[in-house]
Amino acid sequence: MTFEYAPAPESRSVVTLRETYELFIDGAFTPAEGGEYLTTVNPADETKLAQVAVAGPADVDRAVAAARRAYETVWSRMPGAERGKYLFRIARILQERSRELAVLESMDNGKPIKETRDVDLPLVAAHFFYHAGWADKLAHAGLGPDPRPLGVAAQVIPWNFPLLMLAWKIAPALATGNTVVLKPAETTPLTALAFAEICQEADLPPGVVNILTGAGETGRALVEHPGTDKVAFTGSTEVGRQIARAVAGTGKRLTLELGGKGANIVYDDAALDQAVEGVVSGIFFNQGHVCCAGSRLLVQESIAEELLPRLKARISRLRLGDPLDKNTDIGAINSAAQLERIRELTDTGEAEGVQRWSPECALPGSGYWFAPTVLTGVSQSHRVAREEIFGPVLSVLTFRTPEEAVAKANNTPYGLSAGVWTEKGSRMLWTAERLRAGVVWSNTFNKFDPTSPFGGYKESGYGREGGRHGLEAYLG
Repeated sequence: MTFEYAPAPESRSVVTLRETYELFIDGAFTPAEGGEYLTTVNPADETKLAQVAVAGPADVDRAVAAARRAYETVWSRMPGAERGKYLFRIARILQERSRELAVLESMDNGKPIKETRDVDLPLVAAHFFYHAGWADKLAHAGLGPDPRPLGVAAQVIPWNFPLLMLAWKIAPALATGNTVVLKPAETTPLTALAFAEICQEADLPPGVVNILTGAGETGRALVEHPGTDKVAFTGSTEVGRQIARAVAGTGKRLTLELGGKGANIVYDDAALDQAVEGVVSGIFFNQGHVCCAGSRLLVQESIAEELLPRLKARISRLRLGDPLDKNTDIGAINSAAQLERIRELTDTGEAEGVQRWSPECALPGSGYWFAPTVLTGVSQSHRVAREEIFGPVLSVLTFRTPEEAVAKANNTPYGLSAGVWTEKGSRMLWTAERLRAGVVWSNTFNKFDPTSPFGGYKESGYGREGGRHGLEAYLG
């Protein structure tokens, strides 16, 4: 007998949306000088959520000037212990408002509520708690006896983890004594604007955090602004290259966290059911909208015929649908543009001869949806093995020897993450030490912690975020 899930929707009533949101500059919400607005929509049903102001060059000037003023007169002069108190206060408010923020994130981004509730929001608060603890201990971070803040940080974040990426950027910047001008992604600005309200609630001095909404032009004006001292960007490799060119020769410090094509290596001695769970989490968590997603499964040839049926059976039990339903495993794709890219790359794979499989999956009539997909018969030359799809699409390759596994895993322009599944500690360590990836997970995947540095090699960017290593990017 098969039992159907009863709907278990989270209430939207915990979120109060304004019709229109302005820019957050110098501690107050203020209209954009150009008077232009963009509309942010719910990707699950394409309904309009709110109108959001678009910052132009004059607004960027105002925000950078406010950040500079706050840096010079208040924030850089404040004892670290006092700065830490503000971060602790922000962390506690984030916890108090976590249910509301989780619902808002799911509405604006499309990811399942169980992810925003159980992963995103706890980590957001944890980053502020962790960095609050560092604020008065910077002299003990191994970065010199008297490390100094850089000044004004220009920060641009993506749409896949809107509030979490904000925390990754803002918490270390504030803990180290810098002030911030942050631009959220154009499709997911609402939790950043809610964070602006939290800054007001925490009585953060005006100008320490400024939030500028807008699209690519706003981001470009911010990173190219001569009044900033540090640029931090998370997003696509293509945009990262443009930023690196713009910042070159200016003396600004730069950290880039870019794309990935992570390999998930399953050896023949792995605990297969555990590995299947890790593979599913590695690629279908957040609809595959994860830069460190395990989008390439490298399975040892001798167990491929046993692993793949188990994997497909597990994928068949994933529930796709309303992101606010607590039973949902796979939510909506974030935007029409991203859905089109996923379709185009997956169709290309099929045209190149790979075999495509998806479970029987009823897609909702409105919104942006893509069924979980497995591509087999993939070789290194296929586009789906080389290019970041950034969606719920898994490419499966096989290998015979550990040397071949490492060679295939490293045969990518990226170098952000990898996973290794084996019961042998010696094989795990042998493999991990040869993988050219910033993070290597052992018999798990997508485990994050604010105490652990995160970042990549090659076209996955440079610099580290999180942990003691992440402080270095904000200190001179």
